[in-house]
Amino acid sequence: MTGLSGIEEQHELSRSPHRSKLHREHMRLNRLVLKGLVSRMDLEAAAVEASSCQRDIESILLNQYHVPKAELGAALSEHYGYPYIPYHERTVTDPALLKNLSLDYFRRNAWMPLRREGDGIHVVMNDPHDVEKQSDIRRAFPGSVIRMGIALRCDIDQFLTAATRQLKTGSIAAIIGELVTEAALERAGEAEASHIDENDSAIVRLASQIIADAHRLGASDVHIEPYSGRKETAVRFRIDGSCSTYMKIPAAYRRAIVSRIKIMAHLDIAERRKPQDGKIRYTLPEGEEIELRVATLPTAGANEDVVMRLLTNKGGMILDDMDFSPGVLDTIKALAEKPYGMILCVGPTGSGKTTTLHAMLKHINTDERKIWTAEDPIEITQEGLRQVQVHPKIGLTFAAAMRSFLRADPDVIMIGEMRDKETADVAIEASLTGHLVMSTLHTNSAVETVTRLLDMGCDSFNFADAMLGVLAQRLCKRICEHCKEAYHPTRQEYEELMQGYGVQDWDGLGISYTADFMLYRGCGCDACNNTGFKGRVAIHELLAGTEEIKNFIQSKARTAETLELARRQGMVTLVQDGIQKVLQGLTTYRQVRAVAMK
Repeated sequence: MTGLSGIEEQHELSRSPHRSKLHREHMRLNRLVLKGLVSRMDLEAAAVEASSCQRDIESILLNQYHVPKAELGAALSEHYGYPYIPYHERTVTDPALLKNLSLDYFRRNAWMPLRREGDGIHVVMNDPHDVEKQSDIRRAFPGSVIRMGIALRCDIDQFLTAATRQLKTGSIAAIIGELVTEAALERAGEAEASHIDENDSAIVRLASQIIADAHRLGASDVHIEPYSGRKETAVRFRIDGSCSTYMKIPAAYRRAIVSRIKIMAHLDIAERRKPQDGKIRYTLPEGEEIELRVATLPTAGANEDVVMRLLTNKGGMILDDMDFSPGVLDTIKALAEKPYGMILCVGPTGSGKTTTLHAMLKHINTDERKIWTAEDPIEITQEGLRQVQVHPKIGLTFAAAMRSFLRADPDVIMIGEMRDKETADVAIEASLTGHLVMSTLHTNSAVETVTRLLDMGCDSFNFADAMLGVLAQRLCKRICEHCKEAYHPTRQEYEELMQGYGVQDWDGLGISYTADFMLYRGCGCDACNNTGFKGRVAIHELLAGTEEIKNFIQSKARTAETLELARRQGMVTLVQDGIQKVLQGLTTYRQVRAVAMK
């Protein structure tokens, strides 16, 4: 289909207001032509088809000409000078803002209010230059500061559908809208309203909805951060290792929401001057039960922060699904099948150590083996394991639990963490008396773990005899599979990879900088909230307890010497394993550097 000639098109457009509007849409999307995403002829054909079929040109470009949605939004953003706000399930909307106008009106006019923030209203529009719609917005929200954003018609439809669903089922935004209407005291300057407490029905529903939404979105942690004065309380979710603000709560309710969480965790709501720790067992609307570890900390302005870690009682993963390289996977399975000895999994908090240990236990969890675990908290449950929750306050520490295990006929013992010399000594003793012991430790690398245990005062000969292997690991952000693309990197990127891997070891990979050398990145899409990353991938470093390594441990050799020996014996370091996964297209070098380099 070909477009009209320039004179004919102008004549037709002048006779039809509808076509005049399409002409404006055609012009504002001209940037797609400049970027080479669509030809000028196709854009004109799409404009004519939109005119004849009474459809919007964006849908035609998306569906028939396969223009990427992110690029289409970016073109509109550049044209109008407002940020592009695509639909995503994590976006908080306030359905209460829609009550003054019908949903059909919003769909027909392609704009809607998203949420209220302070004295402003966030609004998304398809065409901010439409004077009539601007007037409608000012009439709907008189006296409010309008913060404009760009959205495609399909985005606005999805926002409206989500808001309708929230009105029926309840949502955080709806609860916040309810709280805002009640917060006249805050606007009058009374930041702490006496009638607002933790038993208010809206506060109870808000606390429950925060937990439910965090679980639905796959958050590992929830951070509630109150501020002084009239500044709103921020609620942030950590998803795939990164924090982002999920919502804000009016300042008048900061103490009420914190007190509500403390009640759910069975903490003292009157004590605000010192940190407290507790747990919440919460049953989701679908019937699934989750556990949350809760920590409160006093912060500036006589406030309290709350951090909740979500612990789902799901079965563990299997070793084959944990991104091990083939050689490391075979070695890990062989070590887990040993009758006795010690296996340590090390890394910082949140690096997946417990998940890995449970995967090893699942690999050997048969009727022939008696397996005891001592954990704090019990994050993963498995049938066949006898799992014990430690309680240091009553004297049931990791060391005490281990001593009890030794009287309970174990084959395998898993200890949640080696926090002190006593626990380490008991673990080493158990591994030397015919038991397979697994545990975690907070160290930076596999080799540094040896130095750490010796510095704690453990006997070097006993530890050397007991050690089967030390596995260090980290979690990197995984490139989104929905928007992953290959690209030819610059020479500088290639050199960085080579230097990070080690020039001598890199030569062994046989990878040279040619036109066929490709890396991968995420473009950003709806599935990953336009970040280019979704999920995480593990990188590993395995120090095997060979005879030479054990001799080095017994002689208390320096860390650098032990590392050099391990690398000569074929150990792949964390950075090297990460770069191998960069080459496989699982993550990026920047992500590897962020978690594995000092």
